[in-house]
Amino acid sequence: MSLAIALHGVRKQYGEFALHDVALTLPLGQVMGLVGVNGAGKSTLMRLLVGLVRADSGTVDVLGKPMPDAQVEVKQQIGYASDDIRLYRGQSLRWHMDLIGQIYPAWDETYAQDLLSRFDLRASQKLGGFSHGQRVKALLLLIFARHPRLLLLDEPTTGLDPVARAEVLGALADVLRDEERSVLFSSHNTADIEQLADSITFLHGGRVVASDDRESFLDRWRRILCRGSIDTWLGEDPGIASIRESAPFIEIKTHAFDESFLHGLRHRGLEIVSVEPMALEDIFVTTVRRGANP
Repeated sequence: MSLAIALHGVRKQYGEFALHDVALTLPLGQVMGLVGVNGAGKSTLMRLLVGLVRADSGTVDVLGKPMPDAQVEVKQQIGYASDDIRLYRGQSLRWHMDLIGQIYPAWDETYAQDLLSRFDLRASQKLGGFSHGQRVKALLLLIFARHPRLLLLDEPTTGLDPVARAEVLGALADVLRDEERSVLFSSHNTADIEQLADSITFLHGGRVVASDDRESFLDRWRRILCRGSIDTWLGEDPGIASIRESAPFIEIKTHAFDESFLHGLRHRGLEIVSVEPMALEDIFVTTVRRGANP
Protein backbone atom coordinates (compact mmCIF):
# COMPACT_ATOMS: atom_id res chain seq x y z
CA MET A 1 0.00 0.00 0.00
CA SER A 2 1.37 3.42 -0.98
CA LEU A 3 1.28 5.95 1.84
CA ALA A 4 0.86 9.71 1.76
CA ILE A 5 1.93 10.00 5.41
CA ALA A 6 3.85 7.62 7.65
CA LEU A 7 4.96 8.49 11.19
CA HIS A 8 6.68 5.93 13.41
CA GLY A 9 7.71 6.50 17.02
CA VAL A 10 7.60 10.28 16.60
CA ARG A 11 8.33 12.43 19.62
CA LYS A 12 8.59 16.23 19.80
CA GLN A 13 9.14 18.16 23.03
CA TYR A 14 8.15 21.80 23.55
CA GLY A 15 8.71 22.81 27.17
CA GLU A 16 5.99 21.08 29.17
CA PHE A 17 4.28 19.68 26.06
CA ALA A 18 5.35 16.67 24.03
CA LEU A 19 4.09 14.45 21.25
CA HIS A 20 4.57 10.93 22.57
CA ASP A 21 5.61 8.07 20.25
CA VAL A 22 3.07 8.96 17.55
CA ALA A 23 2.46 6.23 14.99
CA LEU A 24 0.15 7.18 12.15
CA THR A 25 -0.32 6.28 8.47
CA LEU A 26 -2.52 7.74 5.74
CA PRO A 27 -2.85 5.79 2.46
CA LEU A 28 -2.72 7.71 -0.80
CA GLY A 29 -6.11 8.93 -1.95
CA GLN A 30 -7.72 8.90 1.50
CA VAL A 31 -8.95 11.59 3.88
CA MET A 32 -8.11 11.56 7.57
CA GLY A 33 -9.83 13.78 10.12
CA LEU A 34 -7.76 14.77 13.15
CA VAL A 35 -9.78 15.52 16.29
CA GLY A 36 -8.37 17.06 19.45
CA VAL A 37 -8.87 19.88 21.93
CA ASN A 38 -6.63 22.97 21.87
CA GLY A 39 -3.14 21.94 22.94
CA ALA A 40 -3.59 18.29 21.94
CA GLY A 41 -0.73 18.50 19.44
CA LYS A 42 -2.59 18.83 16.12
CA SER A 43 -0.64 21.86 14.89
CA THR A 44 2.68 20.38 16.00
CA LEU A 45 1.88 17.25 14.03
CA MET A 46 1.09 19.33 10.94
CA ARG A 47 4.36 21.29 11.25
CA LEU A 48 6.31 18.04 11.42
CA LEU A 49 4.64 16.83 8.23
CA VAL A 50 5.32 20.01 6.31
CA GLY A 51 8.94 20.13 7.44
CA LEU A 52 8.75 23.27 9.56
CA VAL A 53 10.14 21.41 12.59
CA ARG A 54 12.22 18.27 13.07
CA ALA A 55 11.13 15.37 15.29
CA ASP A 56 13.29 14.72 18.36
CA SER A 57 13.03 11.01 17.59
CA GLY A 58 11.20 8.69 15.22
CA THR A 59 10.66 9.00 11.47
CA VAL A 60 8.37 11.23 9.40
CA ASP A 61 7.80 10.28 5.75
CA VAL A 62 5.60 12.34 3.43
CA LEU A 63 4.77 11.08 -0.07
CA GLY A 64 7.51 8.50 0.36
CA LYS A 65 10.21 11.03 1.31
CA PRO A 66 11.86 11.67 4.71
CA MET A 67 11.03 14.98 6.35
CA PRO A 68 12.38 17.54 6.86
CA ASP A 69 15.38 16.45 4.76
CA ALA A 70 13.34 16.26 1.54
CA GLN A 71 11.14 19.27 2.27
CA VAL A 72 12.22 21.29 -0.80
CA GLU A 73 11.09 18.51 -3.13
CA VAL A 74 8.00 17.51 -1.16
CA LYS A 75 6.63 21.03 -0.63
CA GLN A 76 5.94 21.28 -4.36
CA GLN A 77 3.30 18.61 -3.78
CA ILE A 78 1.91 19.76 -0.41
CA GLY A 79 -0.84 22.28 0.19
CA TYR A 80 -0.65 23.55 3.79
CA ALA A 81 -3.23 25.85 5.36
CA SER A 82 -2.92 27.16 8.90
CA ASP A 83 -4.00 30.21 10.84
CA ASP A 84 -0.28 30.97 11.22
CA ILE A 85 0.05 31.66 7.48
CA ARG A 86 -0.21 35.33 6.63
CA LEU A 87 -0.89 36.80 3.20
CA TYR A 88 0.35 40.25 2.17
CA ARG A 89 -2.36 42.67 3.33
CA GLY A 90 -1.10 45.44 1.05
CA GLN A 91 -1.36 43.31 -2.10
CA SER A 92 -4.40 42.16 -4.04
CA LEU A 93 -5.58 38.59 -4.36
CA ARG A 94 -4.69 38.78 -8.07
CA TRP A 95 -1.10 39.63 -7.09
CA HIS A 96 -1.01 36.54 -4.87
CA MET A 97 -2.47 34.37 -7.63
CA ASP A 98 0.15 35.54 -10.12
CA LEU A 99 2.93 34.93 -7.58
CA ILE A 100 1.79 31.37 -6.84
CA GLY A 101 1.35 30.73 -10.56
CA GLN A 102 5.00 31.64 -11.13
CA ILE A 103 6.24 29.38 -8.33
CA TYR A 104 4.08 26.30 -8.95
CA PRO A 105 3.90 24.92 -12.54
CA ALA A 106 0.68 23.02 -11.74
CA TRP A 107 -1.26 26.27 -11.14
CA ASP A 108 -4.71 26.00 -12.78
CA GLU A 109 -6.00 29.46 -13.68
CA THR A 110 -9.36 28.13 -14.89
CA TYR A 111 -9.96 26.40 -11.57
CA ALA A 112 -8.81 29.51 -9.72
CA GLN A 113 -11.42 31.58 -11.56
CA ASP A 114 -14.07 29.02 -10.65
CA LEU A 115 -13.08 29.28 -6.98
CA LEU A 116 -13.16 33.08 -7.15
CA SER A 117 -16.78 32.87 -8.22
CA ARG A 118 -17.70 30.13 -5.75
CA PHE A 119 -16.07 31.93 -2.82
CA ASP A 120 -17.50 35.32 -3.90
CA LEU A 121 -14.05 36.95 -3.87
CA ARG A 122 -12.77 39.90 -5.93
CA ALA A 123 -9.27 39.35 -7.30
CA SER A 124 -8.60 43.08 -7.52
CA GLN A 125 -9.27 43.70 -3.81
CA LYS A 126 -6.34 44.05 -1.41
CA LEU A 127 -6.14 41.44 1.34
CA GLY A 128 -6.16 44.13 4.02
CA GLY A 129 -9.83 44.75 3.21
CA PHE A 130 -10.83 41.09 3.50
CA SER A 131 -12.81 39.72 6.43
CA HIS A 132 -11.45 36.71 8.33
CA GLY A 133 -13.66 34.37 6.30
CA GLN A 134 -12.54 35.94 3.02
CA ARG A 135 -8.86 35.56 3.99
CA VAL A 136 -9.42 31.87 4.76
CA LYS A 137 -11.12 31.35 1.41
CA ALA A 138 -8.35 33.26 -0.39
CA LEU A 139 -5.68 31.04 1.19
CA LEU A 140 -7.57 27.88 0.24
CA LEU A 141 -8.02 29.17 -3.32
CA LEU A 142 -4.24 29.66 -3.61
CA ILE A 143 -3.71 26.11 -2.37
CA PHE A 144 -6.46 24.27 -4.23
CA ALA A 145 -5.73 25.85 -7.62
CA ARG A 146 -2.23 24.34 -7.80
CA HIS A 147 -3.55 20.78 -7.36
CA PRO A 148 -1.25 19.49 -4.56
CA ARG A 149 -1.10 15.73 -4.05
CA LEU A 150 -1.38 16.14 -0.27
CA LEU A 151 -3.50 18.69 1.59
CA LEU A 152 -2.64 19.49 5.21
CA LEU A 153 -5.44 21.67 6.58
CA ASP A 154 -5.13 22.88 10.17
CA GLU A 155 -8.60 23.97 11.36
CA PRO A 156 -9.68 25.26 7.90
CA THR A 157 -13.25 26.15 8.95
CA THR A 158 -12.54 27.78 12.34
CA GLY A 159 -14.15 31.20 12.68
CA LEU A 160 -16.16 30.95 9.47
CA ASP A 161 -19.81 31.92 9.35
CA PRO A 162 -22.23 29.16 8.24
CA VAL A 163 -22.32 30.34 4.60
CA ALA A 164 -18.52 30.60 4.26
CA ARG A 165 -18.12 27.23 6.00
CA ALA A 166 -20.51 25.59 3.52
CA GLU A 167 -18.59 27.12 0.59
CA VAL A 168 -15.25 25.84 1.90
CA LEU A 169 -16.62 22.36 2.60
CA GLY A 170 -18.16 22.23 -0.86
CA ALA A 171 -14.83 23.10 -2.51
CA LEU A 172 -13.06 20.56 -0.31
CA ALA A 173 -15.58 17.90 -1.30
CA ASP A 174 -14.74 18.59 -4.95
CA VAL A 175 -11.04 18.17 -4.21
CA LEU A 176 -11.74 14.84 -2.57
CA ARG A 177 -13.24 13.41 -5.76
CA ASP A 178 -9.67 13.03 -7.04
CA GLU A 179 -8.72 9.56 -5.84
CA GLU A 180 -5.01 10.37 -6.13
CA ARG A 181 -5.23 13.26 -3.67
CA SER A 182 -4.76 12.74 0.07
CA VAL A 183 -5.99 15.00 2.86
CA LEU A 184 -5.27 15.38 6.56
CA PHE A 185 -7.42 18.00 8.20
CA SER A 186 -8.09 18.95 11.78
CA SER A 187 -11.27 20.55 13.04
CA HIS A 188 -13.07 21.34 16.26
CA ASN A 189 -16.28 20.73 14.33
CA THR A 190 -16.62 16.96 14.43
CA ALA A 191 -19.59 17.16 12.04
CA ASP A 192 -17.19 18.30 9.28
CA ILE A 193 -14.92 15.34 9.92
CA GLU A 194 -17.80 12.89 10.19
CA GLN A 195 -19.05 14.16 6.81
CA LEU A 196 -15.78 14.10 4.85
CA ALA A 197 -13.23 11.76 6.42
CA ASP A 198 -12.49 8.16 5.46
CA SER A 199 -10.62 7.64 8.73
CA ILE A 200 -10.53 9.45 12.05
CA THR A 201 -7.75 9.94 14.59
CA PHE A 202 -8.23 11.21 18.13
CA LEU A 203 -5.25 13.11 19.54
CA HIS A 204 -5.13 14.04 23.22
CA GLY A 205 -2.27 15.18 25.41
CA GLY A 206 0.20 14.57 22.61
CA ARG A 207 -0.86 10.95 22.16
CA VAL A 208 -2.96 9.12 19.58
CA VAL A 209 -5.75 7.69 21.74
CA ALA A 210 -7.74 6.14 18.90
CA SER A 211 -7.45 5.81 15.12
CA ASP A 212 -9.71 3.87 12.77
CA ASP A 213 -11.86 4.19 9.68
CA ARG A 214 -15.02 6.25 10.10
CA GLU A 215 -17.47 3.40 9.62
CA SER A 216 -15.77 1.29 12.28
CA PHE A 217 -16.02 4.13 14.79
CA LEU A 218 -19.68 4.75 14.11
CA ASP A 219 -20.65 1.05 13.84
CA ARG A 220 -19.12 -0.18 17.06
CA TRP A 221 -20.07 2.69 19.40
CA ARG A 222 -23.53 2.74 21.00
CA ARG A 223 -25.33 4.43 23.88
CA ILE A 224 -27.50 1.87 25.66
CA LEU A 225 -30.14 2.66 28.27
CA CYS A 226 -30.94 -0.14 30.70
CA ARG A 227 -32.95 -0.82 33.81
CA GLY A 228 -31.45 -2.86 36.63
CA SER A 229 -28.62 -2.57 39.09
CA ILE A 230 -24.93 -1.79 38.62
CA ASP A 231 -22.81 -4.77 39.63
CA THR A 232 -19.02 -4.98 39.89
CA TRP A 233 -18.78 -6.88 36.61
CA LEU A 234 -19.99 -3.83 34.63
CA GLY A 235 -16.90 -1.83 35.50
CA GLU A 236 -14.66 -4.77 34.63
CA ASP A 237 -16.07 -5.36 31.14
CA PRO A 238 -13.40 -4.13 28.65
CA GLY A 239 -16.09 -3.35 26.08
CA ILE A 240 -17.71 -0.72 28.29
CA ALA A 241 -16.30 2.80 27.90
CA SER A 242 -18.52 4.56 30.47
CA ILE A 243 -21.33 3.86 32.91
CA ARG A 244 -23.67 6.46 34.41
CA GLU A 245 -26.61 5.82 36.70
CA SER A 246 -29.54 8.21 36.56
CA ALA A 247 -32.48 6.50 38.24
CA PRO A 248 -34.34 4.60 37.02
CA PHE A 249 -31.88 4.12 34.13
CA ILE A 250 -28.29 3.01 33.65
CA GLU A 251 -26.53 4.57 30.67
CA ILE A 252 -23.81 2.40 29.14
CA LYS A 253 -21.54 3.56 26.32
CA THR A 254 -19.70 0.80 24.50
CA HIS A 255 -17.08 0.66 21.75
CA ALA A 256 -17.65 -3.07 21.24
CA PHE A 257 -21.29 -3.15 20.19
CA ASP A 258 -22.83 -6.22 18.60
CA GLU A 259 -25.71 -8.56 19.37
CA SER A 260 -23.58 -10.66 21.69
CA PHE A 261 -22.86 -7.58 23.79
CA LEU A 262 -26.59 -6.97 24.25
CA HIS A 263 -27.08 -10.66 25.02
CA GLY A 264 -24.44 -10.38 27.74
CA LEU A 265 -26.25 -7.44 29.35
CA ARG A 266 -29.56 -9.30 29.35
CA HIS A 267 -27.92 -12.47 30.63
CA ARG A 268 -26.72 -10.50 33.66
CA GLY A 269 -30.19 -9.24 34.46
CA LEU A 270 -30.33 -5.85 32.72
CA GLU A 271 -33.41 -4.80 30.76
CA ILE A 272 -32.55 -3.03 27.50
CA VAL A 273 -34.66 0.12 27.10
CA SER A 274 -33.01 1.66 24.03
CA VAL A 275 -29.94 1.39 21.82
CA GLU A 276 -28.78 4.57 20.07
CA PRO A 277 -25.88 5.41 17.72
CA MET A 278 -23.40 7.99 18.99
CA ALA A 279 -22.22 11.16 17.26
CA LEU A 280 -18.50 11.50 16.67
CA GLU A 281 -18.24 14.31 19.24
CA ASP A 282 -19.73 12.09 21.94
CA ILE A 283 -17.38 9.26 20.93
CA PHE A 284 -14.38 11.59 21.19
CA VAL A 285 -15.35 12.98 24.61
CA THR A 286 -16.02 9.48 25.96
CA THR A 287 -12.70 8.19 24.60
CA VAL A 288 -10.72 11.06 26.14
CA ARG A 289 -12.45 10.73 29.51
CA ARG A 290 -11.83 7.01 29.49
CA GLY A 291 -8.14 7.66 28.91
CA ALA A 292 -7.53 4.50 26.94
CA ASN A 293 -7.29 3.28 23.36
CA PRO A 294 -10.45 1.29 22.53
